[in-house]
Amino acid sequence: MRRLLILLAAGVPLAAALCLPAGASADPRGSAAAPFNCSTASVQAPAGTEVESVTVTRQAGGTVNGTGILGGSVSGVPAYCEVTVTLTHPGDGDHAKVRTWLPVQGWNGRFQALGGSAYAAGDNGVGLGTAVKNGYAAATTDAGVGDVLDTGWALTSKGQVDTALLKNFADRSQHEMALVGKQVVDEVYGKAASYSYWNGCSTGGRQGYMEAQRHPDDFDGILADAPAVNWDEFEVATLWPQVVMNEAKTRPGLCKLNAFNQAALKACDKLDGINDGLVSDAERCTYDPRSLIGTKVVCAGKEETVTAADAAVVRKIWDGPRTTSGKRLWYGLPIGADFTYLAGDAPFSVPAAWVASWVKKQPSFDTSKLTYDQFTQVFRQSQDEYGKVIGTDDPDLSAFRDAGGKLLTYHGQADQLIPTQGTVDYRERAERKLGGSHRVDDFYRLFLAPGTAHCALKGSVDDLAALTKWVEQGKAPATLTASLTNASGQTLTRDLCRYPLISHYKGQGDPADADSFRCVPPHRR
Repeated sequence: MRRLLILLAAGVPLAAALCLPAGASADPRGSAAAPFNCSTASVQAPAGTEVESVTVTRQAGGTVNGTGILGGSVSGVPAYCEVTVTLTHPGDGDHAKVRTWLPVQGWNGRFQALGGSAYAAGDNGVGLGTAVKNGYAAATTDAGVGDVLDTGWALTSKGQVDTALLKNFADRSQHEMALVGKQVVDEVYGKAASYSYWNGCSTGGRQGYMEAQRHPDDFDGILADAPAVNWDEFEVATLWPQVVMNEAKTRPGLCKLNAFNQAALKACDKLDGINDGLVSDAERCTYDPRSLIGTKVVCAGKEETVTAADAAVVRKIWDGPRTTSGKRLWYGLPIGADFTYLAGDAPFSVPAAWVASWVKKQPSFDTSKLTYDQFTQVFRQSQDEYGKVIGTDDPDLSAFRDAGGKLLTYHGQADQLIPTQGTVDYRERAERKLGGSHRVDDFYRLFLAPGTAHCALKGSVDDLAALTKWVEQGKAPATLTASLTNASGQTLTRDLCRYPLISHYKGQGDPADADSFRCVPPHRR
């Protein structure tokens, strides 16, 4: 009934909403009676938009090469119908494209929407091709903005924030893509999708959370990994390592920084009951970098000594942003996460662009020179101006819960781009809002992945299959089986535990085998 109401609200004819072609009678098996149509498509514009154009093309499939700087490719893609709908919001001057790919044969009856990365709102083609290869009808939107690192759309010609495009990127275009994509499915197949899913990581993860928060009826299941929620806060927070090094006038270099990570791993590895090259109990890892002071490290063939200044920098980076009075602003780089992006020679381009273009409104603004006082000022300004626009941190998921939706997330505990603790913070706030861990577990589950970098589990865990089983069969995932890589480069099989449970060695068995570990409550560690 919920999907029927959604389709009717989107302007889909009653017969189509009932999974029937016009004039057909009900089929108790739910099979499509209409032929596959890849010649024309009639799309009703979502509220507040106009349809500028609709193109329909039959594609042969084969190898799909991803566009933009992310590139990539997927082979063995079957023939598919490509429908591109361009939307505009009258008065805004935007042009947002919604692409929907639909397999000519072998459709599994499901709809999958795909999210973006960094400043790209949608998929570059690889995700679409993969979804079609797996039998899904899939859609994505570019929101009228650019590629992953393209921020030229941030400001208007008058130097003001383009609020229309920011609204598209933050929220509006994903919702409209869901409505349009479902209409296209109905047009091409003559029936609605049986189930609708969101699939995204990073920016795509944030978009999934935004859908759950603001458009709870769009999807039956949302897979939102390493989510860029708390956008207005963490984007500024990830400039903190540069501020610390700038103020301390100390840049340890990546070789020394890596030595701190190795020492922390050695100290905290055994917290899960065995030395296996993974820190499975990251929150209990309280390694003090000052213990490395005086240690000799060989960097580029030259012996260097770890200084007190080096240790102080690392300690502040791990601790995370604070005001000059010591009040915590946000979370730091997780212990064990690669320092390369955030503590390299220059500020990481994604947060640097956010501060320069959206917060300071000066694309040439140099974030590498921020002082502690300036950092706090910029952090507060980002919160004040953009928290309600793109923060994506509303913990009230009651509407999504009541609609029957399921939300599944994994986040790597060595995420070098988005502090893992921000996602944990969101989950805990949702628990406080909605009545505790067990009630939230009924529809929203978080899994933390030891030793895993940003979005790095893709391909080694079938979290989408776990989500579909949860949605369609009511079987909530107790664990997610994943392949992890330890500090020695060895591949280990682990059952990721649902938060807040911790993976702990049973005391016997092969440490490379998931069966040698069990999930235990934090107080039993």
